[in-house]
This record gives sequence, C-alpha cells and structure tokens, in this order.
Amino acid sequence: MKEIVLDTETTGMDPNDGHRIIEIGCVELDNHIPTGRHLQLYINPERDIPADATAVHGITNEFVADKPVFSQVYSEFMDFIGEASLVIHNAEFDMKFINWELKQVGHAAVPWSRIVDTLGMARKKFPGSPANLDALCRRFGIDNTQRTYHGALLDSELLAEVYLELLGGRQHGLGLAAERVQSSANEAQAATRVERVFREPRSYEPSAEEQAAHEALLEKLKDPLWTKSA
Repeated sequence: MKEIVLDTETTGMDPNDGHRIIEIGCVELDNHIPTGRHLQLYINPERDIPADATAVHGITNEFVADKPVFSQVYSEFMDFIGEASLVIHNAEFDMKFINWELKQVGHAAVPWSRIVDTLGMARKKFPGSPANLDALCRRFGIDNTQRTYHGALLDSELLAEVYLELLGGRQHGLGLAAERVQSSANEAQAATRVERVFREPRSYEPSAEEQAAHEALLEKLKDPLWTKSA
C-alpha cells in the first residue's frame, strides 16, 4: 500500500489572501515503511515572503528568486504522488494551498477521500494533549533536534515516524510478529502430532527367583527401607 507523507511551506496562512506555496516535501511509504524515495520542490511564489513567515521556515526571497514557479513543477509533483493516499499533519491547511495552486494551472483538485490527517488521529488518540509535530516527536521519543526551522521535507520525514507511532509503532509490529511466530508454532505442532493407540496396562510382577534375590539383599542391609514400607 503506497502512501505519501506530505508537507508544505507557504508565504502565509491563506491562498485567498494572495499567499502561495514555496516548498513541497514528500516521503513515500510502502506498507507504512519508508521506501527511500522522496521529493523536495522549492517554488518561486511570484510575490514577496513576509518576514514573519521567513522566521518560521527560514526561506527568503533571495533563495526562491531563481526557483521555478508552480506551473513548471506541478506535473513532477503529481507524478510523484500518483494515486496514493496523502498523509498530512493539519491537512486542511496544506490541501487548501495545493488545490488552489492546482486550480490555477487547470488541474483537478485532489479529493479529500485520499487524505489521512495525522492531526485528527493524534487528537483522537490523546484528547486534550498538545498535538503539534514537536509535541508528538517528544511523546514518541523521535529526535527532532535538527528542526531549527520548519522545513517541508524534514517535517515529512518526522511525520512519517510519528504516523507509524500513531498506528501502533514498534509495539504494533512486534505484536504482528508474535502472532506470526505463534501461528507457525501451532502449524508445526499440528504437523508433528501423532495419533496414539490405546494399550491395556500390563503386569510386571517379579518372579520367585527375583523375589528370593531381593529378600537375600535385604538381609545384608541395615534397617532397609523396604521392610519399613512393608
């Protein structure tokens, strides 16, 4: 099962106010395991990046000045995500930007049915607790010390680990492994089971000669146990 963990960085909070995407980061999962394939796109937003936005993600106007615009890279982005489900933290924010940008280039929107929102998963699993990415990394013991700024690719890599933990993490995997081991043991036991044939109990009474030899032995022993039990 292919999934794409995705994050974006933008110039602001709302595309309807003229803000645009400036970075897209994607990490591919196959059956919840990173495949090593990833995509990172820096995009010229064709507008200025406010200082308060740069303070969050560290991306400056100078850095994106020579980067391609969205219309030049969206096909690469769409080819990478294909028809996979998209795993996003606070998906409502990222998807409103992605679908706004896609609309500008005449491409169909990505339907919500393809979205897995890890923010909703975290709030359901830990009601009342902080559910931002940093808080979840702390909860699950995931190293996020490199996250001095928000970055789309780095955040996608961290989110992939958080997503695994929200699904059950290592304990979930170990549980499945234990089930497989137990199943194999049961199969092996069934395969080696032998049908036993009932036999009547047999008598093993000593002969007269054996009895006489035993009594002769007892006479040589001091205070033998057999005479006491008798």
